[in-house]
Amino acid sequence: MLNVDIKKRLVDFTLDVRFSVENNILVLFGPSGAGKTTILRSIAGLIKPDQGTISYCDQLFFCSVTKTFLAPQHRRVGYMFQEYALFPHMNVEKNIWYGVKGSNEKADELYGKLMDLLKIETLASRLIDKLSGGERQRVALARALMAQPNILLLDEPLSALDKDTRCELQAELRTMQSIWKIPFILVTHDPEEAKALGDQFLFIEKGRQVTQPVGWEN
Repeated sequence: MLNVDIKKRLVDFTLDVRFSVENNILVLFGPSGAGKTTILRSIAGLIKPDQGTISYCDQLFFCSVTKTFLAPQHRRVGYMFQEYALFPHMNVEKNIWYGVKGSNEKADELYGKLMDLLKIETLASRLIDKLSGGERQRVALARALMAQPNILLLDEPLSALDKDTRCELQAELRTMQSIWKIPFILVTHDPEEAKALGDQFLFIEKGRQVTQPVGWEN
């Protein structure tokens, strides 16, 4: 289980959240600028909260009391950025293998499984700028899972896609989570997407957890 209880002073407000998530999909829902991405970056170790703790199972990522701060590379947290952060000078295969420490039978098997599940076997040699938005999303997801993370963070991964592609990839994200059985934490401000993907919901406004927002049931 991932446990997060942190405070972080931002420009316009203080982020103050507390939540836990097991092996399901937690959606962080709220307007732009509410602090959702700051939560992801804190879990990944890209920024340091001011106070609190972050832990996964028996591993402490951050603790302000003991001054613990585990470096990002030791957290086994996958991060799928909103813009995907793929390398345009590399083909699909090299992007997916980027950051993997050497090839072995287990890694080769995982690579083949991801290519098959995400339906990108025919794209292995293609450069990133030759891919559609949906194809880039699949490649970014494959790269994140290729690192065999314990937690996967997704920052508005479908926001740039058309409606039909989004619906298709929402289903694929749920399938991948059910196979990997690790916490997925996904940021969105789209209520339809949140409801389609979420098992748990954390509603955030100006850094604070709030009750169900007005219009959520509509």
